[in-house]
Amino acid sequence: MVLFLQLPIPLYWFVVHPLVGFWRTRPKAAYITGLLCAWPPVTAAMIFWRHELFRSTWPDAGAIVAGTGLIVFEGWIFWRVHKDLGIARLVGKTELSGGGAIESGGIYGVIRHPRYAGSFLAILGACCLAGTRSTWVVAAVWLMLMLAAISLEERELRRRFGVPYADYCQRVPRLLPRYDKP
Repeated sequence: MVLFLQLPIPLYWFVVHPLVGFWRTRPKAAYITGLLCAWPPVTAAMIFWRHELFRSTWPDAGAIVAGTGLIVFEGWIFWRVHKDLGIARLVGKTELSGGGAIESGGIYGVIRHPRYAGSFLAILGACCLAGTRSTWVVAAVWLMLMLAAISLEERELRRRFGVPYADYCQRVPRLLPRYDKP
């Protein structure tokens, strides 16, 4: 389930971010096109390669604890992002409207892309539970796709918000929290 929900996310944004000006005049079409280009191919690939992706035996206790812990932590991150942004911004309505503001409070004061970070943690959790080399390869490919999607998103945010967004990027790390000594 985690892979089904998380793997399509960068593909969805590859449809939206490069043509965001076009999609802003057609937001419903953007959602539909993005969803159709992301979830069906990922679902088909998961079904086709299911024997390579998922182990046939139960994982050991350590893998269950680690995998479940990472997935639960992602759930907390998702809850926190929802609390900080609200559902409309969480699903990309702001990107498609071209409005909004830079969110720099809450979890967004710690890292710029908590949803991507959380999604990656959940995928790592699924890798622990699935326990196959193929799942780890999928996670590595997803990481590369995620970094590319983040670059597209940040390019659009720099265009939309200019210097304030550049300043935010200087203050707040992309994916891993920074703990500066006082």
